[in-house]
Amino acid sequence: MEEITAPRGPGRRATITDVARDIGVSKGTVSRALNGHPDISDATRLRAQKAAARLGYRPLGSAQAIRTGRCRALGLVIETGEHDAHRPFLAAFLAGLSDGAALEGWTLTVATAPEGDTLATYQRLIDDRKADGFVLPRTRLRDPRVEMLRGAGVPFVLFGRHGDPEGCAWFDIEMEAAMRASVARLAAAGHRRIAFVGGSALHTYAQLRAEGFRAGMAEAGLRADLMRFGAVDRAGGARAAAALLDAPDPPSAFVYAVDAAALGLWQAARARGLTVGRDLAVIGYDGTPEGAHAEPPLATWAVDTHAAGLRLADLLIRRIRGEAPEALREVGQARYLDRGSAACAGPGGAAPSDDDTPMGGR
Repeated sequence: MEEITAPRGPGRRATITDVARDIGVSKGTVSRALNGHPDISDATRLRAQKAAARLGYRPLGSAQAIRTGRCRALGLVIETGEHDAHRPFLAAFLAGLSDGAALEGWTLTVATAPEGDTLATYQRLIDDRKADGFVLPRTRLRDPRVEMLRGAGVPFVLFGRHGDPEGCAWFDIEMEAAMRASVARLAAAGHRRIAFVGGSALHTYAQLRAEGFRAGMAEAGLRADLMRFGAVDRAGGARAAAALLDAPDPPSAFVYAVDAAALGLWQAARARGLTVGRDLAVIGYDGTPEGAHAEPPLATWAVDTHAAGLRLADLLIRRIRGEAPEALREVGQARYLDRGSAACAGPGGAAPSDDDTPMGGR
């Protein structure tokens, strides 16, 4: 018997029947198209998505979860114990994730976890069926989140890479290339004593950026013997700079793995009668707004966090739908912001030329 539905009015919610009738296919075809089943052609899937958007059709979450075992939600847990948990670019990152989820008719579930409660927060979201998979930012060299989700068979995508890639999908930025390019710019300007100040030794990004710095120094024929680690904020960056500037053969240039730490160089320089951009050159990484307001502004590598969120959402949805993690690994690039903090030449060198071309880095 043909199903009879009431005409749509201002108070009636659009149904899957409305979508099916609009594009001339069965309800089952629409359901499979909107849920990403591989037996549906791309053309039909696109028609169904457009019709659903035009008619205002949204599947009821509870009914869909019962039928498919999915709630069509991506999960993100923000660890409030991180030093930059409320970093300015978090809003753009969240917007990218949300926009990427919405493109497929999914939503984003965001939870916060105080220090020591991270794994329990993930478990609660899994038990309550609040998310079908998770985006894991700020990956660690040994990451208990990866071990937990991998062991539980819960899909996840990393924003960053992991030392043990088994079962891991990711989107990351080629930060090693950014570090090499920073060294190359400073070396070309005549700097021979170039120091590196790295971030938290627990995180993958810190190791990769340090490796990139060492590779850049080797390519320039320079010794990487001025290195400090553990600087993640302005105070830590100032302490590291003070120790390096007080060395018997101090650096004339710095590469910082984190912008927030790089801004500490200004304090250490002033205390020694030095001026950033005139006596010392520095290049950071992150592209944070604070760096643009320093005097002179901080040269750095900027990452499009909204675009990163979009890619991570797409990769995670594909992972949830069954694609192999080995096929879901992407590396993007960052853009160099040439500013005054890197303008001064080293002993006997010439100031670097303007260059705003994209390069790797996160």
